Amino acid sequence: MKKRMALVFLYLKENRGSFNALAGALESFDYFADLPVFFIEKKSDLVTRLPEIIGNYEKVILGISFATTQLWDISQLMTLIREICGRDVFCIAGGPHPTGDPGGTLALGFDLVVRGEGEEVLPDILQAIDRDQNPRRLQGVAFLNEQGKYVFNGRRPPLDLDKYSPFAAQHDHFGPLEITRGCSFACCFCQTAHIFPGGVRHRSIGKILELARLMKSKNLYDIRFITSNSFAYGSPDGKEMNLAALTELLEGLRGVMGSEGRIFIGSFPSEIRPEYISRETLDIVLKYADNDNLVIGAQSGSQRMLNLCHRGHTVEDTLRGVHLTLEAGLKANVDFIFGLPGETLQDIEKTADLMQQLIALGARVHAHTFMPLPQTVFAGQEPGCIGKSIQAIGGKWPGMVYGNWKEQREMAQKISRYLREGIL
Repeated sequence: MKKRMALVFLYLKENRGSFNALAGALESFDYFADLPVFFIEKKSDLVTRLPEIIGNYEKVILGISFATTQLWDISQLMTLIREICGRDVFCIAGGPHPTGDPGGTLALGFDLVVRGEGEEVLPDILQAIDRDQNPRRLQGVAFLNEQGKYVFNGRRPPLDLDKYSPFAAQHDHFGPLEITRGCSFACCFCQTAHIFPGGVRHRSIGKILELARLMKSKNLYDIRFITSNSFAYGSPDGKEMNLAALTELLEGLRGVMGSEGRIFIGSFPSEIRPEYISRETLDIVLKYADNDNLVIGAQSGSQRMLNLCHRGHTVEDTLRGVHLTLEAGLKANVDFIFGLPGETLQDIEKTADLMQQLIALGARVHAHTFMPLPQTVFAGQEPGCIGKSIQAIGGKWPGMVYGNWKEQREMAQKISRYLREGIL
């Protein structure tokens, strides 16, 4: 006899944080205490295991979260799933790309798209399916009606981060700790402010320390953060610094983790805006954290391009921030985006000049190629050219420029063509 319902997550490395949070949200509801949740880490295993799971459960729900760079892989996967499983599996998409391109995502074969935050929507969807109700009536979801017309029921209000855990503790799935959600700057190339509109929200210090104690109880002693700007923790508007809150957070975490714990802030997987770097913020890092480097978001060496991208900082902020970081004895890894829309040869030369100045000081350049993303101001723009002066820097300064920017050029063209012409 088949069991009632099962939930399956495609638990890819790139998307684990999303599913840790979603599974963590389900763990806060007694209703889902007995719900089987399968975390499948490979696309090939998903295709193999889904028929077996369908054979054991009356209702099978598959959740897939993905970014625009994963669109082509997910398209092929959904074709396989529908060929093998038909409509015996209910497929839900969420994450950056489905939020920004819900109609295109539904066209891949998904039954529902969750736009934006999923911690409140997913439990409601699962309850509706379990009770034989229609999940398409819920707020926060998009779908194609019987006539194939796109329908979106509207966004839900921003949720209180303290109500939900970013970890799936019952399944022993942990990762970086999200302390802030959203961004107040809305750079033209970035999707964050569109996925999570309404400025920033912070998880409270009390809740963060509670999560740190949970990690320690699981013998997890390294703490890293998810945030759009590491030094903006506690800021009421996401722009003005709150050094008292940042200090209280890190001091509290150090007290919880003790000398055996390691705290990493302002380094992978999050970064710091250059204008937030000061002797005061660096002193806080040196006193409480364990990282030996900071990741600094410069993005361009042209002030015209920074203004065009709505960055909200100056080239001088970058130079000063890198100087201060290196003076403090920390390494500086500086993010740049090549091929931004609207760049002129003069802009490219200014970026190349700034990169060489920073490398000469001892900084490393983390290089990216501009990729258009749905919802953003630059969504309909083509990637610009990458000047010879920039391409030559890697050869001139071996080991000081890193990243996948060369491989990203081809992906950028594919994304641009898709967003402008709808061609996969």
